[in-house]
Amino acid sequence: MISHPSRHCTVELQALPSRIGQVRRIVSAQLRYWHLDPLIDRASLGVTELLTNVHRHAQPDKMCTVDIEVLLDRLTVSVHDHDPRIPELRDADPTATCGRGLAMVAAVSESWGVRPDGESGKVVWFTLPTLTPVVATPETRPAAAPAIQSFDEQLCAGPGYEELAYDKGRKPGAIRRRPEHAPARSAVVG
Repeated sequence: MISHPSRHCTVELQALPSRIGQVRRIVSAQLRYWHLDPLIDRASLGVTELLTNVHRHAQPDKMCTVDIEVLLDRLTVSVHDHDPRIPELRDADPTATCGRGLAMVAAVSESWGVRPDGESGKVVWFTLPTLTPVVATPETRPAAAPAIQSFDEQLCAGPGYEELAYDKGRKPGAIRRRPEHAPARSAVVG
């Protein structure tokens, strides 16, 4: 059996405007290194919006950790900050100049969510598929395709903790179960 270790990168920072741009460049470079160039724009936009939320709203400080991880066929980008308040997706006024960050994360990602992290704050995350789905043409499509459980559905079936998750095609705000796993922690890129 061939083992495919996860690819992981962690960046700790103070969410200030100059550092947000720097982390966006780090995420772009890391995805290029992993040959995931098609994900750069969406991942950069998502991480920028999450870090901007930390900059604007997090209390008592702006310190946070950005984790990017590829596990099987998913890129997960998560931002941990020390503010326990859970952000909410809200409808922005059409004339408002801000307030659309989470809506943009939801629009560019496959799924996203928030999980409390005890007394040490919260983690806001989003996922992107790393593989391009293969679409069958009418000539090659089987007559009766078996029901295939998606990777996310397989993950949600196992034991784990609950978190607030927003998946495409699922009811917003639905609680779903995700398995507990301890991703490798490394400050080394690669």
